[in-house]
Amino acid sequence: MKEILDFLDRLAVNNNKPWFDDHKEEYKAIKAKFDAFAMDFLHGVELFEPRVTGLALKDITYRIYRDLRFSKDKRPYKDWHGVYVCPKGKKSGMAGYYIHLEPGSDTFFLCGGLYNPTKEVIHSIREGFMLEGDDFKHALEECPDFQLPWDEAMKKMPRGYNEDDAYSKFYRLRSYTLMKPITRRDVLRKDFLQRALDDLRRTQPFNELLNKCYDYAMETED
Repeated sequence: MKEILDFLDRLAVNNNKPWFDDHKEEYKAIKAKFDAFAMDFLHGVELFEPRVTGLALKDITYRIYRDLRFSKDKRPYKDWHGVYVCPKGKKSGMAGYYIHLEPGSDTFFLCGGLYNPTKEVIHSIREGFMLEGDDFKHALEECPDFQLPWDEAMKKMPRGYNEDDAYSKFYRLRSYTLMKPITRRDVLRKDFLQRALDDLRRTQPFNELLNKCYDYAMETED
């Protein structure tokens, strides 16, 4: 992991094509190391999440090249690496398991749950909290060191929902991600992967409930 973080550190302060071209061979070696880590992560998740079987490397990792077409930020490369394992692959819109490494800004975290769901899925999740709130509560209690994104929640109750419902505060969330910050020191531990898997395993019941809501939304849409 040290070589990966060191390369991303240097890329963060040299985010331009000439530097990247000069270090292309080094990047290829780093990419091979991270790809191997990503596949080990996938195989580890498969042990507790049966829905993710059959995924390939392209389904769980991201290109280093940034899409600049609609961005004011014209840096050409991502100075972070992430791996996201979820049913049907990273573009499916389903809940899953994520590791984020961004050493240039000292940002490292583990994440379970679902980021930025569609309006159909978020409506289904709110109904899930309405009808199966106790199950969601118990699933969240399994992850006491993970945090939901309350800082991004709606300030007012969304239209059509009852503030008096037992779990109404969860209606205000825009994303249903469970995040656990970690440190560079954590990432550099020899047992980092196993510790990350042990942590993320505890988010599986929450992910299962979210993906049931996703399935319901897709069935209703069809």
